[in-house]
Amino acid sequence: MTDGTAREPWQWEEAEWRARVNRVRAGRRLAPAAWPDGRGFAVAISFDSDHETNELRDGGNSISRLSWGEYGARVGVPRILELLARRGVPASFYVPAVAALLHPEEQRRVVAEGHEIGLHGWIHERNSVLPEAAERDLMLRSADTIEAVCGERAVGIRTPSWDFGPGTLRTIRDMGLAYDSSLMADEDCYELLLDGEECGVAELPVEWIRDDAPYFLMDRFGSARPHLAPGDVFDIFRRELDAACEAGGLFQLTLHPHIIAARSRIWILDELLGHAAARGAWFATHRDVVAHARAAAASPGSGEEEA
Repeated sequence: MTDGTAREPWQWEEAEWRARVNRVRAGRRLAPAAWPDGRGFAVAISFDSDHETNELRDGGNSISRLSWGEYGARVGVPRILELLARRGVPASFYVPAVAALLHPEEQRRVVAEGHEIGLHGWIHERNSVLPEAAERDLMLRSADTIEAVCGERAVGIRTPSWDFGPGTLRTIRDMGLAYDSSLMADEDCYELLLDGEECGVAELPVEWIRDDAPYFLMDRFGSARPHLAPGDVFDIFRRELDAACEAGGLFQLTLHPHIIAARSRIWILDELLGHAAARGAWFATHRDVVAHARAAAASPGSGEEEA
């Protein structure tokens, strides 16, 4: 149409739907033929430390939901850090800037204990529906805030709610970030293509299957209240991990401090880490997994798979 009326998807010409599909696409796979220290597979554990920002994003009127977020900072992260220290496992924490400002000592402790801090938006905003300029401004401000709080510049990002707007990848590229961890086109790391061209940003993919929220998160005003027994969730995660081990690939997991750290659930992480160690896993931050995958891909005869 030429009258300015927006077309429905069924009215799009081929050029339109191809352009939308190709805006952000998976490029070559970055799957190392070997992992450091002769380990058979890699395990990358991550935590989205949303804390109070889930409620603040929606208006901040529910004191109950704010307190749930506070539990993540007050109880969840300390309990998780103690477990990671006991197991000797590094992890990646993705933190909205507002959460970092609310809990700066937490972020400094995370970094001091050898873990990675990554970007996770400003206030857990729904970035995919923001005007591009507003999203870009929030991403830049978030990076500066995290650096000011933690004392180091983040090299990776996980977008709030794991989504991209039309300009998200362009901004990630312009910020010089090494990787994103929000998309789902593979199980191993891969290059991201922006409008069909490599842009220098790697993807360390996530999956809702490997996330605690779909199994445990409850909306008290909704009719659907999904819940699985902790043992069932552990079984899903363990099966995913075992399959990654058999493939010699990557097992990535996303958890939330206000969800996984409950007394009846924290054992899931503990048992999973013990199981992974027994199977010979290389534990690394997302930052280090991406760095290894890139280095392996750049080495002659690396055995890197093509997408």
